[in-house]
Amino acid sequence: MSPLPWPTPRPSLIVVLVLMLSGAGLLREAVYGQTNPEAQRNALNSVRSQVSWLQNASRTASSYNTGGYGLVWQQFQSLCAAYAGFKSTLSPQQRAAGANELAELDAGLGIIQECFTNAQQDMAEGRSERAAVASMCRVLDRAIGLWLQEMDKNAGRLRVGWG
Repeated sequence: MSPLPWPTPRPSLIVVLVLMLSGAGLLREAVYGQTNPEAQRNALNSVRSQVSWLQNASRTASSYNTGGYGLVWQQFQSLCAAYAGFKSTLSPQQRAAGANELAELDAGLGIIQECFTNAQQDMAEGRSERAAVASMCRVLDRAIGLWLQEMDKNAGRLRVGWG
């Protein structure tokens, strides 16, 4: 086997390159996802849109013959996905500074998800889907509104999208 026509990089050169890339934010974005302000604003707006769509679905679900349970559930799942996407845009510093608040928002979504379980139990006990979903949606609409208020408050505190 013949020697390589170019010199092999020394470990110190590799370390310098990694430090340069991490200082420019490129390595951080490769490891943690996008953390630029525009990506954060877009992700936050996506969460807000999903909340709006979920609230709209919860307000109109009872007008469907079937009660609209599947529609509302789908919108809730979309909100959870948008929120996960939002969290992926946060910098490590933002995640650390907002760890408790993010955990509370996660727990809030978990509590809100229990509305769906309660509706399923109501239906299993003989309540009509339409009535069970209508009750669920009244609670869901209020709960998701409060959750968004907390989300916005925490996003402001964490300086989301400020650059």
